[in-house]
Amino acid sequence: MVATPIGNLEDISSRALDSLSRADVIAAEDTRVTARLLEHHRLRGKLVAVHEHNERRSADWIVEQLAHGRNVALVADAGTPAVSDPGATVVATARAAGFKVVPIPGPNAAVTALSAAGVAEGPFLFAGFLPAKPAARRKALEGLSGLPYTLVLYEAPHRIVECVEDLAAVLGPERILVIARELTKLFEQIHRCRLGEAALWLGADPDRRRGEFVLIVEGSAVPKESGKPEWERVLTTLLAELPLAQAVKLACKATGAKKNAVYARALQLARGKTARSL
Repeated sequence: MVATPIGNLEDISSRALDSLSRADVIAAEDTRVTARLLEHHRLRGKLVAVHEHNERRSADWIVEQLAHGRNVALVADAGTPAVSDPGATVVATARAAGFKVVPIPGPNAAVTALSAAGVAEGPFLFAGFLPAKPAARRKALEGLSGLPYTLVLYEAPHRIVECVEDLAAVLGPERILVIARELTKLFEQIHRCRLGEAALWLGADPDRRRGEFVLIVEGSAVPKESGKPEWERVLTTLLAELPLAQAVKLACKATGAKKNAVYARALQLARGKTARSL
């Protein structure tokens, strides 16, 4: 398992280069990407493709190579293989067959971004890529919203704006966000702002929406009940004592939540209360 650069091709260890030079087979997520890395460092190797669509089948083939005494190096397009990239199935299959798996450490986008983010010390949760569909993404964020850990996420450029909009809607606009894009590359950028400001910053310049992204989000200050948004917890408490319209107004004022979402949820809660009383 050989970690490779996430951008700058010089960010690779001498041990990693030695491992690639001695490998009988280099299993790569995208052989074209790895071929450029090998060419840059004047290396040659037999490249085979191992990606998310053929990983299970390729794992069996790799085990056959190992059984014949061949040395196989597995790499991702960038960073550490099997971390939000293919590789875990190959590792599990090789271990189950009794072969030794050796990690060659190196670059990782999540840790690289964390090192330059300036977030408070403490535990962090690596969540990788959120679901691509909006409803599933918001549901996943609701499950993360009450956790007191710094959240580390990956996101693609074509979803970055809608992702930060959902982050602000579910987690609240006041949390600190660090946007790290194009890490170690020519146009590297690391920007710190509040969640409520992120979409505007991204929209101000089309270049800010290019490249691969790491998002680092401040953890919740206080764990929340059942992973619900803070505004829903406040709303539920207020509805027990106040008329619906007043409860909605105060919940929005206290949490900064959008009125339409709060009002719709208040109606649902009111209907549920009426149904239970019948």
